[in-house]
Amino acid sequence: MSCSIDLIVNNKEEVYELGKVAKQANSSVLYQEGNTVILSTLVYDKDEVLEGDFTPLVVQYIEKAYAMAKFPAGFIKREQKPSDFETLTSRIIDRSIRPLFPKGYAYNTVVNTIVLSTDGETDLQTAALNATNAALYLSDLGIEKAVYGVRIAKIDGEIIVNPKLSELETSSFDLFVTGTKDELLMIEFKSQGQTEVQFIEAGPNDMAIDGTMVDSVDIYKSNEITEDELIEVLQIAQNSITDATKTYEKAFQEHKKEATEITLRVSKDSEELKDRIKEFYKLELEDALNQMAKSERTTALKQVAKKIFEDDRFDEEMDAILESVNSAKREIVREMILEKRVRADGRDLDEIRPITIETNILPSAHASCLFTRGETQALVVATLGGEMDAQTYNLLTDTTDRKERFMLHYNFPSFSVGEADRIGPPGRRELGHGNLGKRALESIIDPSFDATVRVVSEILESNGSSSMATVCGASLALKGAKVPLNKLVAGVAMGLVTDGDKYAVLTDIMGLEDHDGDMDFKVTGTYDGITAMQMDIKLGGIKLEILKEALYQAKEGRYFILELMTKAEKEIVYSKALPHTLNFSVVPDKIVDIIGQAGKTIKEIISKFDVSIDLDRKTGNVKITGSDSDKVENAKCHIESIVCKDNSPKRPNVKEGDIVTGIVKRIANFGAFVEIDEGIEGLLHISKLANRRVEKVEDVVSEGEEIKVKILAVKGFKIELAMADL
Repeated sequence: MSCSIDLIVNNKEEVYELGKVAKQANSSVLYQEGNTVILSTLVYDKDEVLEGDFTPLVVQYIEKAYAMAKFPAGFIKREQKPSDFETLTSRIIDRSIRPLFPKGYAYNTVVNTIVLSTDGETDLQTAALNATNAALYLSDLGIEKAVYGVRIAKIDGEIIVNPKLSELETSSFDLFVTGTKDELLMIEFKSQGQTEVQFIEAGPNDMAIDGTMVDSVDIYKSNEITEDELIEVLQIAQNSITDATKTYEKAFQEHKKEATEITLRVSKDSEELKDRIKEFYKLELEDALNQMAKSERTTALKQVAKKIFEDDRFDEEMDAILESVNSAKREIVREMILEKRVRADGRDLDEIRPITIETNILPSAHASCLFTRGETQALVVATLGGEMDAQTYNLLTDTTDRKERFMLHYNFPSFSVGEADRIGPPGRRELGHGNLGKRALESIIDPSFDATVRVVSEILESNGSSSMATVCGASLALKGAKVPLNKLVAGVAMGLVTDGDKYAVLTDIMGLEDHDGDMDFKVTGTYDGITAMQMDIKLGGIKLEILKEALYQAKEGRYFILELMTKAEKEIVYSKALPHTLNFSVVPDKIVDIIGQAGKTIKEIISKFDVSIDLDRKTGNVKITGSDSDKVENAKCHIESIVCKDNSPKRPNVKEGDIVTGIVKRIANFGAFVEIDEGIEGLLHISKLANRRVEKVEDVVSEGEEIKVKILAVKGFKIELAMADL
């Protein structure tokens, strides 16, 4: 039977329609907030318990073009593969609800959250998460915790909970947090924009960096956030989450489906078998741990399990042995950290693996950096371009196209972890890591820089936190490309191991600690604060007190890495392939002279000097880019000679019937332009070339040829000509 639940949650009105649509699904909810309507469904297959140590959950967030009364973009007018925004939102929902499933849950489960209508003002990520929460909480899976997503902004110094999309654009940061009543589950943070803090009057002869005479200079400050301020904002988010989840649980409790009996995956691990493995194969396990500390995807444990299976003292099945070996390994790793305060590779809890940095190792690239930390290695390459190189895209809520001028693409080939597999298109993980790197760096680039920048990170080797190696390498690659990065940005991955009241925070986690730990926590920033952060919890939540300790330990690690990066920056030798750029301004009205008739003048300049040129008709700004500095400078001089001469059209001093001598300046398909006086041209149409049909203008006249023409008509500044002998 259908029913409707109306709620006020953090000053937002939310309406939940239960049992109205999609009734064949295990659970379905129609969520409405303003003019936004979202359908969230959950379906699971109870007929089969899947094997494997993972939660078989698939989350799909889907946007329909009709939700904003649009047609799908592109040639095919049907929704195709998910956009980056859809993929990233699917990841956010997945990371928020996955910890709520019980350990050993083994049913194939699919969550579909579909945007059916939206008004362009609703935050679709928070709305989608909250719709999904209702579908999960009200299902018969027996989930007892409600989850809530909240976005926090800071606008003009004021903290705003759940801002409108238009307000978010003016915020100094964007924080998205999900959690339950008293614990945080997932955090996504980025600083954004830069704040104008000073206005300096320049002297009459002062000149900006690009050589343009200026009257004043704007000074900007990037918007990093300190650890203390972030904790304060997270507390506000936690309070909002607590209030919302209490409201949900109270309102939804009577509508929850009766919990079905869930068959959890039966563990083949046993304490007795685990103890015998530790007793007889301690040295082999320690050797395997040593190999796992050096490689993220080693087969060392499988080799130990195979040896045990062939041992006459053990008569268990291979699956049971392998599971117990993994369990024993996990216990040893966690005991070492919690009891001995040492890690599998011998490091202290706050110790970072050795780092080496090489810059501009690719001679034909604009800039590159090879960043190696332990067994993780990223080759990061930066390429500069003009406005035409920007990525055009359109979000569902956009009314016009956007242009992405800074791109960061992350690639994770299989060979980086020693696996034999083909390289395919980027997956969800690669898109997520690339997005994190972009958020880390974007707000630090000088806002006046108008070039298009593409950064590509090729992960050549991986054993923990390749995304943070990407941030460090990208920061130095941008410096090598002379992109005005106001400060260096470094990133470090943090981990957490807990057992009751005991816990340990780890700096620079490797793959082994990521797999067997309880938290994956990445922080990027400068010496002045945090630019981006991403946190996922495997426990089911984390207390703010522990998170605060992790933030300060991450700060120490970030400072250590930044010190090494600062030294590397001083040793950068710029690539000869790096383009040379000149920016200068002309009177906006003169831009048409640079372009010329049908673009002829600018095309000639580009071809002659081998440069690219960007023009701004409104401001008069001219940007010239090329690989040869002399050609760039010569192109600038040529343009200045065009705009500085008097280009005002001269009134022709001729009359109809006159016969004059002229020079053929240009030839077109329809005729020739003949200069009959300095700065005065007339059109000699192809039909006026001869007393016969002319197929090609070049058959009668050629450029530079002196000919006699007759003035047929003078209309203002336009002159019609004919051959004199017609």
